[in-house]
Amino acid sequence: MTASIDIQSVGMVTAVGLNAPSSCAAMRARLDGFQETRFIGPNGDWLIGAPIPLPRNWIGERRVAHLVAGAICEAFEKVPEARGRTALILCLAEEDRPGRPVSDASSLLRRIAEIAEVEPYGRARIVAHGRPSGHVALSHARKLLSSDTVPYVMIAGVDSYLTAGAVANYLGDDRLLTPDNPNGFIPGEAAGAVLCRRATAPGFHLFGLGLAKDPSSIYNAEDLPLRGDGMTTAYQMALDETGIEMNRLGYRISDLIGEQYWFKQSALASLRLVRGRHEFQDIWSPAESLGNVGAAVVPLMIGMAFTAANKGYAAGNPVLIEASNDAGACGAAVMAARAA
Repeated sequence: MTASIDIQSVGMVTAVGLNAPSSCAAMRARLDGFQETRFIGPNGDWLIGAPIPLPRNWIGERRVAHLVAGAICEAFEKVPEARGRTALILCLAEEDRPGRPVSDASSLLRRIAEIAEVEPYGRARIVAHGRPSGHVALSHARKLLSSDTVPYVMIAGVDSYLTAGAVANYLGDDRLLTPDNPNGFIPGEAAGAVLCRRATAPGFHLFGLGLAKDPSSIYNAEDLPLRGDGMTTAYQMALDETGIEMNRLGYRISDLIGEQYWFKQSALASLRLVRGRHEFQDIWSPAESLGNVGAAVVPLMIGMAFTAANKGYAAGNPVLIEASNDAGACGAAVMAARAA
């Protein structure tokens, strides 16, 4: 295995908790934040979503800024010496996604710096690939830390499907979970942050990373059959880099948002790669408690694995963390706790 990134601390703001400990405890207990929203469903019923109960009714970019700034501040609390010495990689929704909650990333960065009381992120990098943005951010972070340009990298993600544009679009595509559509997702919102540094000591490390593209995406115009090629390739790249076979994974955490397509994709990737005897491999998903939280999901899944490893309730070691988006982009990362 080649260690490169060590996870130092995490932060979360979710529908089931306003920090990482409460969010992880709620997800572990299988609590959820689902409730009626102010949006109207197809039959005139209130649409079910997973909004975050904030102390003030912030909306739009201001709300998004407060969500992600809260997660970043929490991650800095455990490592205060990282303030002023950290590069930011911000994960956002795809630029062409209907109802995207952020229209001006530069303005959002200024708001985050103001709220979090940090230096403006003049050299911050934006990664706008939706759910797998965090995997792309891990690749960038690894390069930054390997070059010794900065001692710390903060990977933060924030997203919301609880906007008028997003709800209208996905209701129109029949992709939201409603009484008439069991094959849909619940719109949610969340923010997550992960503080990374170069791996030098025992801890929770990234060992392998895979990024790939699947031609049979959920919207593929050629109607290609789903074979899970993209996710299988991403799995294989991450496992090859780690130096292990699929049957040695402890468990997986996936962005399974509720639609059948994503379950089939993950199952196909696993079936095509697992060989030989192996123990039961559990699979967790934050969507069971939070709904579809878009670009925030990878920092949240890393936070779930990090917290589970530290508190001793992880379903195994190592863990594979996967995510994919509507355009067919797939990401997989193998992470593990390494003792002294």
